[in-house]
Amino acid sequence: MNTGLFKKISTDLQSQQVALVAVSKTKTVGEIKDLYDLGQRDFGENYVQELVDKQASLPKDIRWHFIGHLQSNKVKFIASFIYMIQSVDSLKLLKEINRQAEKNARMVDCLLQVHIANEETKFGLDEIELGHLFTQLCEDPLHHVRLAGLMGMASFTTDEDEVASEFRLLKTLFDQYAGHFVPNPVLSMGMSSDYLLAIRDGSNMVRIGSLIFGERANTR
Repeated sequence: MNTGLFKKISTDLQSQQVALVAVSKTKTVGEIKDLYDLGQRDFGENYVQELVDKQASLPKDIRWHFIGHLQSNKVKFIASFIYMIQSVDSLKLLKEINRQAEKNARMVDCLLQVHIANEETKFGLDEIELGHLFTQLCEDPLHHVRLAGLMGMASFTTDEDEVASEFRLLKTLFDQYAGHFVPNPVLSMGMSSDYLLAIRDGSNMVRIGSLIFGERANTR
């Protein structure tokens, strides 16, 4: 872990009022605890079982963010403790989160994931699907989820103009649907390779892993 770089990034982001989610996928409980001891509280995980195992072993005031593709049948395993689900890509999934949150007498914050990248492998709603989802929620509101904002991942490319264009599209959608979100909503975009571009284009939450922890092991 690059402690010095973490402190610099964290300080810079705080000065810009941008939240940092430390992406801890494949990292050990010990590595996460080291960052926790430096003051980090928001951590992002991609896999349900890995998250469940880590949550059981780490301090309970950690704010866990689920940032990977989430299957509806896995929601029940994290509904009792998850702080935010950033990767909601369908109304079906949102309804299941609402159902499991109600079972746990909780309100769960969710971000709608929008597909802004050129790669087909990325998940997320397109612009038409996003509009339809808001229309359906107006007709049939859900009472145990809060729509906290939008999340997106830009294309994996060295073309900064392309990445910036994708971020600007997401910011435009974020502004367009601002009335559907909680006060002070979240626009989660930007990762280790492009978070500075994302902040320039309006992001107020970034998800950074390799810059802080080092490159991940290829275990999956």
